[in-house]
Amino acid sequence: MLDPRQAKDTIAAVATPPGEGGVGIVRISGPQSRALARALFRPRSPSFADFIPHHLHYGHLIDRQGRVLDDVLAAFMPGPRSFTGEDVAELHCHGGRAVLSAVLDELLAGGARLAERGEFTYRAFLNGRMDLTQAEAVAELIHAPTKAAVHLAQVKRSGLLGERIRALRARLEALRAKLVIAVDFPEDEVECLSPDELIGTCGSVRADIETLLAGVDRARAWREGPLAVLAGRVNAGKSSLMNALLGRDRAIVTDQPGTTRDYLEESLNLDGLTVRLADTAGIRATDDLIEAAGLRMGRELMDRADLVLLLADGCAPPDADTLDAASGLAPEKGLVLLTKADRDDFAPENGGPLAALGFEVLAVSSRSGAGLDRFCARMRERLLGGSGQPDPDELAPNARQASALADAAEELGLLALDAGAGVPYDLLGVRLETATTALSGITGDIAPEDVLHSIFDNFCIGK
Repeated sequence: MLDPRQAKDTIAAVATPPGEGGVGIVRISGPQSRALARALFRPRSPSFADFIPHHLHYGHLIDRQGRVLDDVLAAFMPGPRSFTGEDVAELHCHGGRAVLSAVLDELLAGGARLAERGEFTYRAFLNGRMDLTQAEAVAELIHAPTKAAVHLAQVKRSGLLGERIRALRARLEALRAKLVIAVDFPEDEVECLSPDELIGTCGSVRADIETLLAGVDRARAWREGPLAVLAGRVNAGKSSLMNALLGRDRAIVTDQPGTTRDYLEESLNLDGLTVRLADTAGIRATDDLIEAAGLRMGRELMDRADLVLLLADGCAPPDADTLDAASGLAPEKGLVLLTKADRDDFAPENGGPLAALGFEVLAVSSRSGAGLDRFCARMRERLLGGSGQPDPDELAPNARQASALADAAEELGLLALDAGAGVPYDLLGVRLETATTALSGITGDIAPEDVLHSIFDNFCIGK
């Protein structure tokens, strides 16, 4: 857990991922950063006198026994013009675990403390280098699974979301000021805030909040990767389709029913969209306890899925199990695939009963590849709600931010109803304050310690 009382310590950590690589970076932040780096660093240039801020210097790192640890590039960034807003030093070493561990050990022996998760970014937040939306965007950028998700994180990292939230909050603060005057001077001849103005301003801010919330679902697909679940009766071709989409044999394919008894999940890249594709156990009645457990798991996955790909054998009319599965599925959440389109006995009309239930029906063949390109394009469109790429100006709140926005919108909606019903202004002020506080929590202007801990504990150690 991060403790604000330790914010003045000098901290150090390996800032690059675990493993072996060409370069590994050890980062130091705090008042002793320059001294700690200087104690280890031996420059190769005879003209070197001290670190030039924001420049790379070549030299060796020497341990306490006078032995060379590594050839490095060293940099020093004095505060406040650094990531954390305080003095920061970086040692760019070779990327072996033993090298980085030895360098870090020397720094800790010299008086640095091992950084907590997210502590570098936490210090940047505490020192005013970024607001909470930007800090969260750093984590989203690190974990972005696609180029589009990188873009969405960078838009928030620029501070645009924080600016939008602060602008909304400023409008509510101005309204609160008028409300206070109206409460304190009820006998004033000049009406400083009419009910119509109060309701109108609340409605306008609420509409802008709803606009921000509209981007949540659109961005979630890019940021988290949507879940598409393959479902259908045994031997409908689910595992064969999964293998065809992945371009390799990931699922076992046999003529024996019940081969897939659990579920398999793999990532599928659809033109920049990372889809989590899950193959589930075939639907049928069974006395096998393991297979039955797999079927229950498959139904749970279907409930959670963004899109259910319901497979049906295109060489025969849909059986009772397939129709039963379709009847329990909303058409807007399902896409029917008639398999085995390469066979002579394939009949497109076999999809008629499923189309009559409102489902979109496509014909595919895992063996020949017929219809797969069209299916993949359509699956991508369905998962993205018709949008091919994220809006370049999209400000997509994450789950925490969306929850706070929804709370603020709800309070403003209730405030408007209360104002229309003639509720006294002093009581209306409570709802207005609650909405304003919810917006303040998004940017971190008002943020409980447990909220901050939950955010920064999800970071890696060196960030």
